[in-house]
Amino acid sequence: MRLRKDSFETLGGLPISPVPGPNDSGTEPEIPGHPPYTRGVHETMYRSRYWTMRQYAGFSSAEETNARFRTLLDRGQSGLSVAFDLPTQLGMDSDDPLSFGEVGRVGVAIDSILDMRALFDGIQLDQVSTSMTINSPAIILLALYVAVGEEQGIPSEQLRGTVQNDILKEYIARGTHVFPPEPSMRLITDLIQYCAENHPAWNTISISGYHIREAGATAVEELAFTLSNALAYVDAALSTGMHVDEFAPRISFFFGCHNDFFEEVAKFRAARRLWYRLVTERYHPKDPKSTMLRFHTQTAGVTLTAQQPLNNVARVAYQAMSAVLGGTQSLHTNSYDEAIGLPTDQSSTIALRTQQILAEETGVADVVDPMAGSYHVEALTDRIENEAYALICEIDEMGGALAALKTGFQQRRIHESAWKQTMDVEALNRKVVGVNHARMDDGIEIEGQMIDPKIAEQQHEKFVQLRSQRNPSEVEAALSALTLAAGADDNLFPLILQAVKAYCSVGEIMNALKTEFGTWMAPSGF
Repeated sequence: MRLRKDSFETLGGLPISPVPGPNDSGTEPEIPGHPPYTRGVHETMYRSRYWTMRQYAGFSSAEETNARFRTLLDRGQSGLSVAFDLPTQLGMDSDDPLSFGEVGRVGVAIDSILDMRALFDGIQLDQVSTSMTINSPAIILLALYVAVGEEQGIPSEQLRGTVQNDILKEYIARGTHVFPPEPSMRLITDLIQYCAENHPAWNTISISGYHIREAGATAVEELAFTLSNALAYVDAALSTGMHVDEFAPRISFFFGCHNDFFEEVAKFRAARRLWYRLVTERYHPKDPKSTMLRFHTQTAGVTLTAQQPLNNVARVAYQAMSAVLGGTQSLHTNSYDEAIGLPTDQSSTIALRTQQILAEETGVADVVDPMAGSYHVEALTDRIENEAYALICEIDEMGGALAALKTGFQQRRIHESAWKQTMDVEALNRKVVGVNHARMDDGIEIEGQMIDPKIAEQQHEKFVQLRSQRNPSEVEAALSALTLAAGADDNLFPLILQAVKAYCSVGEIMNALKTEFGTWMAPSGF
């Protein structure tokens, strides 16, 4: 929350109007906080409350990540974002032979409730908002989080946060899917349905354009593919018998923010307007919140360079500013050394300070949608909305996002866009400072975060501890019940929650589901 101010003024003492007046066309401007939400989902936006400042953190063990979380919270961060290692993202335990060499590398290793307890040791879950970037095993990781919340005595309605839970973009752009699309969609709707009844403050899905953009999509493709995926999730939830107003207000989005400053501002404004249009026309909700597009933004990892890495501080700052001017609800700023290795304590602190300077020193948070009325921004907003809508309609004609990805349509479009961008850089049609322009021979030595090579061994020791503390017959019963239920229509979340409380591991639960669901490989698009 911001401290209450009676008036706002510039550094030079000039008064600041909360919402700029009529635009140059002479038409009355839209009102922030009102449909179609082009100018923001709240009337006062950052005047009354800043965006949530997050840093995506997770490496090595749960204990080491917990220490980083505590440091970030002490320095003013207002939300936690958990990065999981690759085995966890794929639902594999650390002692799985396929996990060799990847344990704790690109995120934290979470194998069981022992790790989840350690991850949030000393952190009251009713005092933070937690975002978890997890997809295939999302329902399991959320069950672990819920179990730890129960152990802390926190009422279920006070758990706040987001689980990404977006499997379609994994098929399209990222690749950490495990199950075929249909059972994967079932896991998503089971989670949505359970949380609607038991954890009303939890955002049950964060539909991600970020990874689509990182794979090479354009701004229009990022928006179109993300919203098309969102429509597929809404349709899937409706097919279970839920009403749109039961779950749509807890849907959130996750976008990347790239270097084209005005295009990104316009993209965010167009996203809100287009989502309002799509939900209103297709689902006719009664709750206005069902039509509000709320989103988290992360500055673009793909724009960071290993050459002259300190230049990334400037890139991140400009990207963060465009996200704020576009009306984001939460923001992660990348660390300048991420093209080299995991962020250090110093670089992640600078990334957080970038947001704090943006909020407290630049004045951009004092005006709601200050870019409104700009000929350039308004024209870009219209153009992006119209082109994204046309692409969504094209996907609709194929049968929707799920049918289209099975043909490799979205994948192919992303490959083509990525190729064009690469060719533009190599042909010097697009300059990247330090890479193909303003190069320097002498580099700056930067040491990235080092991962303890013994982390895998430590996780193996935890498995010994886990097995010594659990009842084998309870574990077997919980896993058997889960496999049986996977072949029926029951909601799987209560059974998964029961399994994690019985000290079943993430990998064991995934294998129990694989017995019924099997696995799947998505088309590459080539």
